[in-house]
Amino acid sequence: MVPNPSPKQKRIFGLERNIFFIGLTSFLTDTTTKMIYAVMPLFLLSLGATKTELSLIEGIAESTASVLKALSGWWSDKIRKNKPFMFVGYLLTAILSPLFAFAASPVQVLGIRFAERVGKGIRTAPRDSLIAASTEEGGRGKGFGFHKAMDNSGAILGPLLAAGVLLLFPGDYRKVFIFAGIPAAFGVVSILAFVKERRHTEAQKLGKIQLRDFSGRYYAFLGIVFLFTLGNSTDALLLVKAGDLGVRAAWIPMLYLVFNSVSVLFSVPAGMLSDRIGRERLIIAGYLLYAGIYFGFGQVVKLPSVVMLFALYGLYSALTDGTQKALVSDLVRQDVRGTGLGLYNSLVGITLLPASLIAGLLYDRVDNQAPFYFGAGMALLSALLMIGFYVWFSPEKNRRNAL
Repeated sequence: MVPNPSPKQKRIFGLERNIFFIGLTSFLTDTTTKMIYAVMPLFLLSLGATKTELSLIEGIAESTASVLKALSGWWSDKIRKNKPFMFVGYLLTAILSPLFAFAASPVQVLGIRFAERVGKGIRTAPRDSLIAASTEEGGRGKGFGFHKAMDNSGAILGPLLAAGVLLLFPGDYRKVFIFAGIPAAFGVVSILAFVKERRHTEAQKLGKIQLRDFSGRYYAFLGIVFLFTLGNSTDALLLVKAGDLGVRAAWIPMLYLVFNSVSVLFSVPAGMLSDRIGRERLIIAGYLLYAGIYFGFGQVVKLPSVVMLFALYGLYSALTDGTQKALVSDLVRQDVRGTGLGLYNSLVGITLLPASLIAGLLYDRVDNQAPFYFGAGMALLSALLMIGFYVWFSPEKNRRNAL
């Protein structure tokens, strides 16, 4: 069992030190990954990849490495340590990111992308578990919201830096990859120097994970997340769609900047709101907004509409990403929190493979509208199921059943 942090601890900008420095590490690392991600679709197309291959590369890398999220979460619960997994995971990203500059084929990109995502698989669940353990009771939404805001702040700077490199070296995507490794290296230093392991009281040794270790609410929520994620394919297709509508290659990263800027502005307020009114309501709103956004991407033909949709996509991200992790943290016991978060992250990552394959095939074989209509439909279905989840598992009903 993990005790809540003491209110006497030194804080930075009103935040627990761990929350701040984990956020700083994510800011630096996401600067690196989003520099790469902002130009990767165009780089792959320049190597001769099709839209389906592009989607598969993202799906395979994310899904296969996501198996590690559950394993690393369980292992961190077992040894009662999070920081070693975070260090190894962030170090892999720092080392591997510049290697994209030397890739000569889509297969080589896949190999590097897979290895780099292994790093994410190792670090994600232990990191989220440490965030949950480092927040005070009633402030978990704020903690995850701050982390998401820092993550997306890096995702603002990353595309800006990528756009700057491309303006200086037009069409030279490899220069972007070379420069991209620098911020991630500083992120590793932040983990080593400033992030502290949380103290644990004596607890029963974690053994084999069993189904009864998690509640019915947890499994029901995972089922809804699966359906939603099936229609939530790689964001690379959004950038490809923008390119199809005539957006210049050097300005594609700027659309990602719009998305992440809005997400940064609203992530912390959304997290605090979820602490006050409940996570489920924000997730329902986010799913409904996503359905409207993807329907809009299916309809859009003009550049101003594309910019607006990317901005709304940032609002969707702020409403749901951190809130879903906070809800998972609420639904599992403290002693298996890393495992529960790992299973959640694994499910999202693994489902990205069929989601990306479906979207890529619809894009190549039908038209550039079909994948977005499919995503809108799945999001609408998930929102309806989430409403049922909220009604069935509402706090008021749980209290009545307990009487």
